[in-house]
Amino acid sequence: MLFRKKGWLRNEYDEKLLIQLEALKENWMQQKNIIERSVEPSDEVLFELKISETKYFFLLREAKMRKIVLGRNKT
Repeated sequence: MLFRKKGWLRNEYDEKLLIQLEALKENWMQQKNIIERSVEPSDEVLFELKISETKYFFLLREAKMRKIVLGRNKT
């Protein structure tokens, strides 16, 4: 019974991780797009881009460690 609860919690947190991963990727891509279109981006904007990129890759690495399939279909 304890193991079943553990699996349920793992699935719940895996889903939350995937949602956060998708949100961070979208945020990172939006910031990257803004910087590509700007003439002279400020240091602060470039710093925020680097932070977004780092957060995304950190969660991506965590998903790989947990062996989560990123393209999983929800049914």
